[in-house]
Amino acid sequence: MTPSEEERPVAQLLVVEDDERIRTSVVRALRERGHVVRTAATAMEGLRTAVEDRPDLVVLDLGLPDMDGGELLRMLRAVSTVPVVVATARDDDDAVVAALDAGADDYVLKPFRADHLEARIRAVLRRARGDADTAPTVVTVGPLTIDLPGRRVTLAGRPVELTPKEFDLLAYLAARPGTVVSKRELLAEVWQLPYGGPDKTVDVHLSWLRRKLGESGGAPRLLQTVRGVGVRLAGPEDDDLEPEP
Repeated sequence: MTPSEEERPVAQLLVVEDDERIRTSVVRALRERGHVVRTAATAMEGLRTAVEDRPDLVVLDLGLPDMDGGELLRMLRAVSTVPVVVATARDDDDAVVAALDAGADDYVLKPFRADHLEARIRAVLRRARGDADTAPTVVTVGPLTIDLPGRRVTLAGRPVELTPKEFDLLAYLAARPGTVVSKRELLAEVWQLPYGGPDKTVDVHLSWLRRKLGESGGAPRLLQTVRGVGVRLAGPEDDDLEPEP
């Protein structure tokens, strides 16, 4: 049975596939089902399109001409959490496990039916959107409260005035309390610099943010730096990390 329009999520999709015949067939089938579809025939074109266009989901072939799709998947995972469905002719278990370990959300084996692929896409999108629906809108870490939709921050009940980029940095860390986040990830996700940038950019904003939160790099309470790894947002009761001088 074909899913009803209410059940089928209309999504922005990116199909990375070098075989023109397969690419054309997949795109036509997905567009007939209401999705908006862009394509890429090479790994680097796919990476660039995924970063610039921010699709809802990527359908990724592993056998690409300029780079193995598994390597592209690892590069994509370094800069994005976009859901990925791998479409591959490699039917050995090791290849499937490697794709899932590299960050794929699901996979289909070629040759596949269009309705089978779209069913996998719907399932992955439901999971991804379900996670988004349950994400908190207000995050509290110790005395710090971050109102994400309102873009307001209070510290022990007092408002803290932040620049837009300072707020984005704090919000990104607050969504991952207790998790050490690398500067590379912050550059990619907060500054939208997927290919890297100067660490000084992050350091300067962290310094400004610490000052506004009433702390310093030498005596961190909330913003704690792990030497050589990254930074995390943690409650003042956490004292197991060594601050970076």
